[in-house]
Amino acid sequence: MATILVVDDELGIRALLSEILADEGHTVELAENAAQAREKREAFHPDLVLLDIWMPDVDGVTLLKEWSAAGALTMPVIMMSGHGTIDTAVEATKYGASAFLEKPITLQKLLRAVDAALVKPGGRLVVAGGGAGEAAPLVPRGDAYEGAPGSAAPALAAAAVALVPAGPLAEQSFDLDRPLREARDAFEKSYFEFHLAKEGGSMTRVAEKTGLERTHLYRKLKQLGVDLTRNRRNGG
Repeated sequence: MATILVVDDELGIRALLSEILADEGHTVELAENAAQAREKREAFHPDLVLLDIWMPDVDGVTLLKEWSAAGALTMPVIMMSGHGTIDTAVEATKYGASAFLEKPITLQKLLRAVDAALVKPGGRLVVAGGGAGEAAPLVPRGDAYEGAPGSAAPALAAAAVALVPAGPLAEQSFDLDRPLREARDAFEKSYFEFHLAKEGGSMTRVAEKTGLERTHLYRKLKQLGVDLTRNRRNGG
């Protein structure tokens, strides 16, 4: 998946976005101001930056302009603000922002904007994730894919597709000649394993699909003995 840098001076926002994005399989780096953002960008070369506009030292639009002027805007940048205006959004887009999210940011809007930004050309190679059973396409993102003649990238892409499992089975059979509790637990375990596989191990999306609060979902999976480590690996 991708390396994403979250830049926001609010601890709660950084923690929330980090949890959601990490749950989607991304590697997340955090910065609380422009100075840290510059350092993290140089150190980790993120595939995407989520950048707050209003920060105490240097605002996000100024930092975006700085990166643009220096030729350092090699990754998509999604601007965030709780006090944004149309003019601000237009200005950010003019200097290279790929999207603008207004706070409070909903889960659906965040994931939609992140997915859209990561599949655009430019930057480095990123695996744009599909659900389990779907080939996760290798997206060309700069010199990591567009190598010299003889590059192994096409072969790697073919291998990645070939290794994708067949996917979870939506229909299964159960042994009903057993106590009700055992039969119910077997069904629930298969039910949650199906959705975990289908959503690539994302607890956030499984919670949405099944209608359970995340804490309750974690307890339920632990009680049923669902192997979350396996689903994490399969989900990428």
